[in-house]
Amino acid sequence: MPGAPAVPPDGERGSAPVEFLLSATVLVVLVLGVLQVGAALLVRNTALDAAAEGARWAAVEGNTTEDGVERARQVLTDSLGPRYARSITAGRTAFAQQPAVRVTARIPLPVIGLLGPPDGIEVTGHAALEPGE
Repeated sequence: MPGAPAVPPDGERGSAPVEFLLSATVLVVLVLGVLQVGAALLVRNTALDAAAEGARWAAVEGNTTEDGVERARQVLTDSLGPRYARSITAGRTAFAQQPAVRVTARIPLPVIGLLGPPDGIEVTGHAALEPGE
């Protein structure tokens, strides 16, 4: 009959829903993976900014390295939460042959959402000391 719909062979009945389900599963996993990489990069960049801010704060004349640690802790707590502000250290160093302050933060690596192993990412910020320090 010329106007009748084509009937697939018996071996292919119901294959369209299965194909859709398999394709959708792969697509959802891919999208979630991209979102998770984006979340990990956001957390890393935020921690790097907090470490750099702490180093700049500690490098200001009259401030100490402990002031820099507190500033980095405050930035991390405000932006990511207290879980990410646990392991922050600071010290004096030389950077490009100039006296500087170094602030290092060790934060969790977000693997599933924002959950992940502690101390998975380590970032360091440097700032040149002001003259007179």
